[in-house]
Amino acid sequence: MIHVFLDDYRRCPEGFVLALNATECNMLIDGEEIGILSLDFDLGLSELTGMEVARHIVETGRYPKEIYLHTSSPAGKMQMYKHLSEHAPADTILHFGPMADAAEALRSFGERQ
Repeated sequence: MIHVFLDDYRRCPEGFVLALNATECNMLIDGEEIGILSLDFDLGLSELTGMEVARHIVETGRYPKEIYLHTSSPAGKMQMYKHLSEHAPADTILHFGPMADAAEALRSFGERQ
């Protein structure tokens, strides 16, 4: 199981695999079991957004155990949250915001497993 951080700008927290764009993130979702996924929305001018990842999760049914939305785009955060919350299974934890501390998020995740 891996933990994934989708972002084209921010530093990837220790213990996470960095996906720089939606295509990379979707490939990781398809090929790996994801524990924690932290999503950005805006990924550069010519790139797909984090919403494409949210749609991919719903379409494939390959839900991470826990999802954080660390984007600075309020509209993007709301779009992703709404789409994911309407379709996520009961055992997926969806946070409407970023991880306060990545190390603590990993510890808490491990305790719940």
